[in-house]
Amino acid sequence: MKLVILDRDGVINHDSPSYIKSPDEWIPIAGSMEAIALLTQAGYQVAVATNQSGVGRGLFEMATLNAIHDKMHRAVGQAGGRIDAVFYCPHAQEANCGCRKPKPGLYEEIAQRYSVSLKDVPSIGDALRDLQAAVAVGAQPILVLTGKGRQTQREGGLPPGTRVHADLAAAVKSLLK
Repeated sequence: MKLVILDRDGVINHDSPSYIKSPDEWIPIAGSMEAIALLTQAGYQVAVATNQSGVGRGLFEMATLNAIHDKMHRAVGQAGGRIDAVFYCPHAQEANCGCRKPKPGLYEEIAQRYSVSLKDVPSIGDALRDLQAAVAVGAQPILVLTGKGRQTQREGGLPPGTRVHADLAAAVKSLLK
């Protein structure tokens, strides 16, 4: 099985320092819907792994998070793609849970759900915590320069072997070579 793991905010859609708190605030990054469609058409299972501490902080309810994800699924579908599963951590950082990236809990859940090893599975994110979670399970870390990506690259400390691309579309184009 071919699998790819994507972060959400800053990779698929524009991020916000005050969180994406409604479907209206969820705006796809140019080319990201088409990139996911290319993955789908190439036979990849697409899983999203996203920290959503706005739920734990009381900024929005689970129903709102579901509505945001419904909008994302519809937008990807309209482009001819599919997101097979969304794994999210609803906890605030203070909860110190095992599922909040950079801890690997979401990735371990993906491995369990799909009954696969995540060794060398492409994992695309815009923040160091995304890359660290990927490395913890042996996945291939890929940094995109959208969202927090440029800042992440400037700050350095990227895990060895991290690939860097301008955006999700460029990362997918490289994967499908």
